[in-house]
Amino acid sequence: MGRNEEMIESREQFVEQALAEYEGPLIGYALGIVRDRDRARDVVQDTFIRLYQQDREKVQRGLKTWLFTVCRNRALDILRKEKRMVALEEEKAARLEGDTAAPDRVADWDERVTQVMDALNRLSDNQREVIHLKFQQGLSYQEISEATGLTSGNVGFLLHTGLKRLRSLLPEDILENSVRKQ
Repeated sequence: MGRNEEMIESREQFVEQALAEYEGPLIGYALGIVRDRDRARDVVQDTFIRLYQQDREKVQRGLKTWLFTVCRNRALDILRKEKRMVALEEEKAARLEGDTAAPDRVADWDERVTQVMDALNRLSDNQREVIHLKFQQGLSYQEISEATGLTSGNVGFLLHTGLKRLRSLLPEDILENSVRKQ
């Protein structure tokens, strides 16, 4: 096997590993921006194509941040090109196959998810984005800062004010249940 073939195989393995680890979280992140699953998948696909084209040594150390930054920028590019923002559709809680929850519990869960999503929709775009990156994607303040271009202090402020606003918008029973589960 020649040197070029080894480099291509190594690059492919690197991208495959990154794809296995980050594809799901990136699709969820892109979905929050472009509001359409197919477009989110296109954004993530483009992100991994760009990763394949990069020098592995340059991106390997900060791979997670690099992927989220590229994904965010590609998603925002799509929105700019379309010159329209798509309204966030209400997300429904995914149910596992074979879930035998009683109908009243399912309805209660759906209502709670709707209340939380409605409250999230009332936050600013920046607040919603940093909350998503922190709690759904598990990024650190520094990683969020690098992915969004905001300062770490601004990230902290947006998280603090966003969570404070969420607490004021959500019914007390939802807050009590979330505190008990932690």
